[in-house]
Amino acid sequence: MNKPRSLYIHIPFCSHICHYCDFVKLFYNNKFSEPCLKALFAEIDSYHIDKVDTIYIGGGTPTSLSDEEFTSLLDKVKDFLTPNGEFTVEANVENLTKEKLEIMKSRGVNRLSIGVESTNDGILKAIGRYHTYEEAVKVVKLAKQYISNINVDLIYGFPHQSEEDLRKDIKNILSLDVDHISIYSLIVSECTKFYKDGVKEQDQDESRKFYDIILKELRENGYERYEISNYARNGKYSRHNLVYWHNQEYYGVGLGASGYIAGARYTNTKSLKQYLEGNCVDIKETLSKDELLEEYLLCHFRLEKGFAKNDFKNRFDQEFTEVFRGKIDSLIERKLLIIGKENVRLSDDGMAIMDNVIVSLLG
Repeated sequence: MNKPRSLYIHIPFCSHICHYCDFVKLFYNNKFSEPCLKALFAEIDSYHIDKVDTIYIGGGTPTSLSDEEFTSLLDKVKDFLTPNGEFTVEANVENLTKEKLEIMKSRGVNRLSIGVESTNDGILKAIGRYHTYEEAVKVVKLAKQYISNINVDLIYGFPHQSEEDLRKDIKNILSLDVDHISIYSLIVSECTKFYKDGVKEQDQDESRKFYDIILKELRENGYERYEISNYARNGKYSRHNLVYWHNQEYYGVGLGASGYIAGARYTNTKSLKQYLEGNCVDIKETLSKDELLEEYLLCHFRLEKGFAKNDFKNRFDQEFTEVFRGKIDSLIERKLLIIGKENVRLSDDGMAIMDNVIVSLLG
């Protein structure tokens, strides 16, 4: 049996909790972080990992750990990485220090994802971020001295955000001159401060207008949209995230992390008590053929290139056009679905309403 070639590590600690965040997170406290890392290392050991092509440490905020904890974490996993592998760490502006960057560089981290989120100081304060745009500019400049492959995150669709605000955000993000940009619309989930405060998501028409502006501006400035929310230049795609979007298997470790091994999806417990006791996996399921098909479409239609026809046939033992006979003609006619010689993909309009396209196919 082939082992997964990617490893995701979830660090749940944050120095503060943003008003929109719905990830598994805890305020940083070394009373909890030290035993949590000990339990994390034991979970990693339980998988007997040999070598992987990508490592991604996310959160939470991995850089909220102390320098000693951060060093021990990277030392624990750095030797898993194959030569020329991709090693990504997520960071926030306020705790991405020179010391953290030196630790990362010396341990083989070669990709950095920085949560800028907005370049408008008023919005940053309103969403609970603890940095300014000027500080983000300085941190990105500092980070480039150590790691050249950098992603920055941007969120749009905040309450009262105008089209002019968005265009200024894009201009400012472009001025950071990084090779990868991830741009997401604001999602208001239960259990967040925004939800409790009654904050509403941007309506669909306005969100589509904003998305189209982003797509046009980034393309015109040399960035390729290779996934619905991700843009790269110079071919600097996120190799780790492509594992998810190609629906491939990966190890997922840490409090609340998810993984996919030997045909089974699993999600770890969100209970720190359970996790510290070594009871890591909370839910485990093997998907049915119909569920696998739906998941395949949900992942691959996010990609600009869609999926290869022969990959679909290898997975489902049927041609895509056979499985969805009678359902694809109207999608093609409406210029939402494009069936090429080798690939099946969605058009720009199709990607903008991807969920509706998938419902049309599976309904």
